[in-house]
Amino acid sequence: MLEDILCGKKSLFETGASSVLRGQENRLRSVIINQGILTTNKRSEDSGVCALVYKNGVKGFASMAEYSEAAAEQVIKTATENANYLRKYAKNDKGVLPSVKPQVINSKRFIVDFEQEKIIELCKEVDAYIVKNCPKTSARAVNYREDTMEKFIYTSDACDGHVAYPRVRIMVVLKMEAKDGSTVEIFDSVNGFGNIDDNFKSLDKTYKTIDEMYKRLCDKAEGVYAEAGEKTVILDPSVAGMIAHEAIGHTVEADLVLGGSVAGPNLGKKIASDIVSIVDYAYTYQDGQAPLPVYVDDEGIPAEDAVLVKNGVLTGFMHNRESALHFGVMPQGNARGYCFSDEPLVRMRNTTVLPGKDKLEDMIASIDDGYYLLNTGNGQADLTGEFMFGITCGYEIKHGKLGRAILDTTVSGIAFDLLKTVDMLSDEVTWHSSGTCGKKQPMAVSMGGPAVKCKINIGGR
Repeated sequence: MLEDILCGKKSLFETGASSVLRGQENRLRSVIINQGILTTNKRSEDSGVCALVYKNGVKGFASMAEYSEAAAEQVIKTATENANYLRKYAKNDKGVLPSVKPQVINSKRFIVDFEQEKIIELCKEVDAYIVKNCPKTSARAVNYREDTMEKFIYTSDACDGHVAYPRVRIMVVLKMEAKDGSTVEIFDSVNGFGNIDDNFKSLDKTYKTIDEMYKRLCDKAEGVYAEAGEKTVILDPSVAGMIAHEAIGHTVEADLVLGGSVAGPNLGKKIASDIVSIVDYAYTYQDGQAPLPVYVDDEGIPAEDAVLVKNGVLTGFMHNRESALHFGVMPQGNARGYCFSDEPLVRMRNTTVLPGKDKLEDMIASIDDGYYLLNTGNGQADLTGEFMFGITCGYEIKHGKLGRAILDTTVSGIAFDLLKTVDMLSDEVTWHSSGTCGKKQPMAVSMGGPAVKCKINIGGR
């Protein structure tokens, strides 16, 4: 754990400015076993300090790749000088940032380090299970990744905090020769908040995932191409979560709204069917912990849930303090920076479509001719809400029953149009907490959703 050496430096904050001093360490632990051979064995730490100063309508930022008292003093001084310099070129004073009641907020969990040998042995166990139980595979890989952040945050007019975000995942890739001689592939991960013992003391869940992957891979090896066109589909939670994040979530980040996103003129308007609600959760979900709990953001704002869509109506955006000032609302803890050298941006935390009342089997039974889309690979979306994603696993639905597996294809559309076609939502949410969002800088995020029945464009072959 980081040693707290920053608290005493609050006395250096300039009177009348909104100042934040942040010390941070990022850790990476990575092991990859490819075809039984250890190909990656990596450990790294990256630490430093930064300061953000808001004064008279402008912001100054400075960082230093050194976690020390001297570095803290220097970044406060430099960030303040930067703010004073930029003020010369500002057209007007935007006003005072929204303030919150000062308090100290600490994480309930911190980072526990483990010997690399333990990680390697874990990956070997998983690899051995694949060799024994997936005999038709032509290639395999086991990828362990543990990326964690720990932060000390001190502010002049908000909250102080000591927070950490430990999370781990095991990703498995399986390949097989298809009936036409080509190679088909499938990948999936088991992941969670916490450390290796929290998530992988038992490998039962991992083995169950591998068994499901292998069955789907065998089905895919006998698969057919999807028929192109607009189709009625069921999006598995992993696909629905990705679309909710990329094609909807980014459009309602206030900095991107100010940049011209489609969400701006639609605030308060109907953008989805009545059964659709979307929330960016802070640190709790229902009666438990959110998959990636965020208690305070990097501007010292206590984290609260942000309701984005309620009963089909776009109700709000995600903010930092500056955008909250512009829109006349209170920020809810969405400003986060990935590395000590990164200025906080408006970021998602745990974003999901809320569950409905339907059972998955009833949703499948309601479709005469369509598809069940299970996994997505790469994809992209823009500020118009237009998206395109690769689909790496799915099945036909014929006369209310699952049919043949489909080969890789794409889906596309406009998010707000898609949301208006939603007519069924499953009654359970599945979360994926190993996501990394790439908005200018990477960021740990969690996304989830129920199964979603809607209409979407499928690319076919």
